[in-house]
Amino acid sequence: MEETFLIVGLGNPGKDYAATRHNVGFMVVDRLATRLGVEWEASKKFTAHLAKGGKDGNTVFLCKPQGYMNLSGQSVVPLAQYYHIPNGRVMAVVDDLDLPLGAIRMRPGGGTGGHRGLDSIQGLLGKDDFPRLRLGIGRPEPNRGVSGFVLGKFADSETGLLEKVLETAADQLACWMLQGIGQAMNEYNGDYAPTEKKTDDEIRRDDHPEGNRT
Repeated sequence: MEETFLIVGLGNPGKDYAATRHNVGFMVVDRLATRLGVEWEASKKFTAHLAKGGKDGNTVFLCKPQGYMNLSGQSVVPLAQYYHIPNGRVMAVVDDLDLPLGAIRMRPGGGTGGHRGLDSIQGLLGKDDFPRLRLGIGRPEPNRGVSGFVLGKFADSETGLLEKVLETAADQLACWMLQGIGQAMNEYNGDYAPTEKKTDDEIRRDDHPEGNRT
């Protein structure tokens, strides 16, 4: 039976915000649009950029709300209602300050974590039973403000890991549509940042935490 899915990348519209940490949700749905071979079209009705494609016999709507982050729900909720898409098939892709870059967490519902885009969607839905995919962006250094950090671009040293995150997130979303959220969570939730190889001295200290005794 054919099903319809809505995948929403949350971010802020405009060139000034392109490729910033807060717009990683936009980056993921852009990646999906490329994979599906579909083009974005502006929708005045839903104040969003939309793309429609097919995947494994299902219909997929991709959405980038164009009314700024804290107004995301005004695009998402009417769109889902118009196409009769149930909450369980509306996926929000968001950045997460509380996860390090490289961390990917899909969940079937839950709290918003203070994310204004999720706050807007959840507030208009009146429920928290829509899935969300959180992508870690890390936290700024203590001497740097949060706003400037999330609205800043990724460092050159982070682009390799960011690319891995975007590809993995796109794979996870494809798995979610085909095999369900449980399989997608089990297979893809994780931390994808490379771990630093320990030196011989660090290994010895781990083996003997009280110090080496002769």
